[in-house]
Amino acid sequence: MKAIYFTEFKGPLSVVDIPIPHPTDHGAVIKVEATGLCRSDWHAWMGHDSDIVLPHVPGHEFAGVISEIGNAVRKFKVSDRVTVPFVCGCGKCTYCLRGDAQVCPTQTQPGFTGFGSFAEYVAIDNADFNLINIPSEVSFATAAALGCRFATAYRGLIKRAKLKAGEKVVIYGCGGVGLSAVMIAKAQGAIVYAVDINEAALEVAASLGAQTINSRTTDPVAFLQNLGGADVAVDALGSEATAGASVLSLARGGRHLQLGLLLTPNGLTAMPMARVIAWELELLGSHGMAARDYPEMLALVASGALDPALLVKREVGLEDGAIALADLDNQATGGITIIKPSL
Repeated sequence: MKAIYFTEFKGPLSVVDIPIPHPTDHGAVIKVEATGLCRSDWHAWMGHDSDIVLPHVPGHEFAGVISEIGNAVRKFKVSDRVTVPFVCGCGKCTYCLRGDAQVCPTQTQPGFTGFGSFAEYVAIDNADFNLINIPSEVSFATAAALGCRFATAYRGLIKRAKLKAGEKVVIYGCGGVGLSAVMIAKAQGAIVYAVDINEAALEVAASLGAQTINSRTTDPVAFLQNLGGADVAVDALGSEATAGASVLSLARGGRHLQLGLLLTPNGLTAMPMARVIAWELELLGSHGMAARDYPEMLALVASGALDPALLVKREVGLEDGAIALADLDNQATGGITIIKPSL
């Protein structure tokens, strides 16, 4: 099969032929119909994730058709249309059994702990626990946009921050995670402000109903505090600057939601904790969503209440996908790129 492949961090990204994987007894192999290009994949290529063993195939948001299953798989069959959370749980630990597979201590992640979905086929473990059937109304490209960014934003806003209609929410960063958060917050009936320095990304956010703030020309913290502060503030980028600004944008008693990865050299991030204490703020994280919680979100997508397809702005093949991955940190256009191995 063909796959995007690298042998050194920050090194050349090539499309090469490698063997098609075979499933474990409890696993499955999926023929990849669509896979999302995410900033986390760029972090993987840059060497920011200690789980990755070289050589490597990145990619962790995908949808496709089951091509082979292990002998012990009972709930799925060959030809089923499926997707999978980017965090796959073991299905047996305390966290998985209580419904929190996204924090499973022995989790696997395609594209990080093993070869990923920037390929014609990808293997996953514990298929009965981790696979999710895709409704017929939902396309592969739409389903591929859900696995990391959209699901993380959905669970973060709805389950963790418990965003309510009429609340003010500010979202720092209008990449895939941030734009997903904008769409979900608007669907929830919130008043949404989106912050970025990229005008193309802000235009997409505005098209989804957000009031936009270009932080090159406007101080978003001062802007939000002049409005009384945000009830919920989201760092969808992942930097000390955006995380700190998010916290400082909150009203008293507000909730900060950290969605973007904070990858500092020592694993620690400076935060304005004096404000957190004095204003009784809440700090929340969201790390994907367990497979068992997907049906609720997929039902909203199938009904049209949420439309992740609006976020998909480009569809490319593996060769162009490799180029786009290398250039992701410099991307000037807004929206999500989907890689289709068949192109």
